[in-house]
Amino acid sequence: MTVAGVDEERWEVVIGLEVHAELSTRTKLFSAATNEFGGEPNTHIDALTLGLPGSLPVLNEHAVELAIRVGLALNCEVRRSVFARKNYFYPDQPKNYQISQFDLPINAEGWLELPSGQIAGIERAHLEEDTGKSTHVGGGGRIHDAQYSLVDLNRAGVPLLEIVGKPDLRSPDEARAYVSELRAVLVAVGASDGKMEEGSMRVDCNVSVRPRGAEEFGTRCEIKNINSLRSLGRAIEYEAARQVDLITAGDRVVQETRHWNEEDGRTHTLRSKEGADDYRYFPDPDLVVLDPDPEWIERVRAALPPLPAARRAVLVDRLGATREQAALLVERELDALCLATVEAGAEPVRTLTHAEHNLSDDRARDLDPAAFASLVSMELDGELTATQAKTVLAELVEHGGDPVAIAADKGFEAMDSSELDSLVDGLIADHPDEWQRFCEGDGKITGFFVGKVMKATQGKADGKVVTGLLNARKG
Repeated sequence: MTVAGVDEERWEVVIGLEVHAELSTRTKLFSAATNEFGGEPNTHIDALTLGLPGSLPVLNEHAVELAIRVGLALNCEVRRSVFARKNYFYPDQPKNYQISQFDLPINAEGWLELPSGQIAGIERAHLEEDTGKSTHVGGGGRIHDAQYSLVDLNRAGVPLLEIVGKPDLRSPDEARAYVSELRAVLVAVGASDGKMEEGSMRVDCNVSVRPRGAEEFGTRCEIKNINSLRSLGRAIEYEAARQVDLITAGDRVVQETRHWNEEDGRTHTLRSKEGADDYRYFPDPDLVVLDPDPEWIERVRAALPPLPAARRAVLVDRLGATREQAALLVERELDALCLATVEAGAEPVRTLTHAEHNLSDDRARDLDPAAFASLVSMELDGELTATQAKTVLAELVEHGGDPVAIAADKGFEAMDSSELDSLVDGLIADHPDEWQRFCEGDGKITGFFVGKVMKATQGKADGKVVTGLLNARKG
C-alpha cells in the first residue's frame, strides 16, 4: 500500500468512505413524482418536492425493498428503523429539512469483501431523500464568486441509500477497490445503476493521518465532489500529504468539509464540519416506524442473485483461477462463459488465459461456450498455434461460427515437424553470431530466431515449439 507524498514508515493514512447511491425506483422516496435522470429542469416535481404546506410524505415500498436487498448483500442486520428530520437550509432543499435516518438506521453492522480478500466494515446503510441541484453561474462555478444561482429540483426527493463504511481502508488503491466492489454489488442486486458520471452514485471521503503504530485516530476531513475512481485516489493522496505537512510544521488539522477541485488537483475548505447537534435531528412526525416483517426479509434474501465475491470464489475453487483473474473476469461478466466452456470440455487454465488476455470486448459475453471449448482443444492438440488461436477467437467474437471452419478458411494448418526442423537448422547456419549469443545464455536473442521463423512461416509456426527446438540444439 502506498500513498504518494507520505512517508509510510512514519505515517499511516486512515480512510472511511460514505457512498450515496440513488435507488432504481420509478418514483421518489415519499411522493409520486418521477425518479428519472435528466429531463428539463423542475419537471419531475410535485407539491411534496416543492415543500408546499399540507403535503405529506408516503413511503415508497420498493425503495425499502431495495434498501433491504443492499443491506443483506452487505451482510448487515436489517433492523427496525425510524425516519428523522435533518434540519438545514439550502435552496435545493425546499422544506428546509431532509428526511433521513439518524440513530435507528434500517441496516447496520455489515461488511464487504474486496477482490483481494480484505474485509472492510460497514457501519450503516440508511435511507434518505436526495437534494436538488444548484448551478452557480459565473466565478468558476463556485457559490462565493457566482453572479447568480439556478436550482433544479428534479433530483430532490429521489431515494438514496447512504452507505457509511468503517475507517478500515489505508490507501487509495484500497479505497478504489472498495467503491468498485460496492458498485458491483449495487448493480448485481438491481438497487442502483451505479453511474458516477450521472450522479447516481456519489462518494464522500473521510481522510486522517496518524503516526505509524498509534491507536488513536487523527483529526479527519471530509472531501466532497468526488465523481470518479481516479479523482478519489488523487483526492486521498493530496489530502493525506496536506495533513502530514501541517502536523510536521507544528500546526494542527482542523475538522472540516473540503471540496475536491479536479482542475488544480487540490482540496479546498468548503465549510466547518457539522455534528449531529447542528442538524437538530428529531423523529419525523408524519412517518411511522419502519419495521420490516421477518418473512419479507427472508423472501428478499432468497431472491438475491449470486454476488461478486461468491462468483469469484467459484472461479477459484472450480477452475483454479488466481484472485486477480477471478476479479477481472467477474468484472467483465465472463465468469459464466468460462464455467460453461470448461463444462463443455475445455481445459481450465487455457480457457482462463484466453478470457483474461483475449476477451476484453463486451461482445465476448455472448460467445458460444461449445465453440470456445473447441478452439481451446484445437490449440492444445497442436492444430493451432497460440497466435492462430487468438485470431480465430477474435473471429468467433466478431461473427460467431465454427472454429474448425474459420481455421481452414484462414489457411491455418499445423506445420510438418520436419519442415520446421529444417527451417530452424537453416537459420542457425545463416546466423552464427546470433546463435553463439543464444548458446551463451543471451535470452533476448530468442525473440530474434522465433521472429525469423514466424515470418518465414507466415505465422503458422508455434513460438513455444520453436523455442523448444532451439533449446534442444543448444546441447
